[in-house]
Amino acid sequence: MAIQIVMDRTGDSRHLIDPDDERELAKAERRFYELTNAGFTAAARTGPGQVSQIRSFDPNAEETVFFPRLVGG
Repeated sequence: MAIQIVMDRTGDSRHLIDPDDERELAKAERRFYELTNAGFTAAARTGPGQVSQIRSFDPNAEETVFFPRLVGG
């Protein structure tokens, strides 16, 4: 089971994905591009304690985390 974690100002939301279900993969891909087009940064876990920024949907990623754009002032 794969997971997409979306961070926001209220915490996070988690979306489980069955990588063998084409409909769930399509939904996960749409979510990926909706979030990244809205300014979120996507990172996939590459190993224990390691992440790498990704710019395109990876259907093989076990865990993808989306971070909102930081707003400073």
